Amino acid sequence: MRYRLVIFDWDGTLMDSVSRIVACMQAASHDAGWGHLEEAAVRDIIGLGLPEAIDRLCPGIDAERFELLRSRYAYHFVEGSRIPMPFFSGVEAGIAMLKAQEERRLAVATGKSRRGLDRVFRESGSGGWFDASRTADETRSKPHPQMLEELLVELDVPVEEAVMVGDTEYDLEMARALGMDRVAVTWGVHAPERLVPSRPVYTAGAVAELFDWLNR
Repeated sequence: MRYRLVIFDWDGTLMDSVSRIVACMQAASHDAGWGHLEEAAVRDIIGLGLPEAIDRLCPGIDAERFELLRSRYAYHFVEGSRIPMPFFSGVEAGIAMLKAQEERRLAVATGKSRRGLDRVFRESGSGGWFDASRTADETRSKPHPQMLEELLVELDVPVEEAVMVGDTEYDLEMARALGMDRVAVTWGVHAPERLVPSRPVYTAGAVAELFDWLNR
């Protein structure tokens, strides 16, 4: 077994939710009177906690408009959007392969809120896949490594037996701060060349490649 604990990012790594996030953030910005946000700018902040994302997208935003934008994003994402959010093809089969190994532990470390992650767990039926999870509102936003530190303690796994899998530099830098191995995936939001400086131990260009490598 290459790693006893595999920790996954969510958006852009397991779930194809990027289009919905971008559309909802753009709609929320218009609702709050901030104006148009470019798609590239919104894609860039995916993976951060929502407060940190808004601060980066809207520098100097006042507290009242900040709260309005945050509430409108939540509305659009939960109720207002019909953009589908499927798992990337091969994810469900790949997770099942990992789960078949009794000593293997799986976890999620995400920029979502706890409420948001629990909702998507329920809606997708995926909550039972994971032994533990951490969200940005429970700890600190990526790239701070607190959520990984807490997962290691909860699951009683040393850092050298764990790996972080993600599509952004925030995921990889979070793991690098702990000396944890990290795997980059290239089907998410950050371009492959942006992930190189984080020195991933492996870069997967397709879902099947990722799970084949993890199962070696």
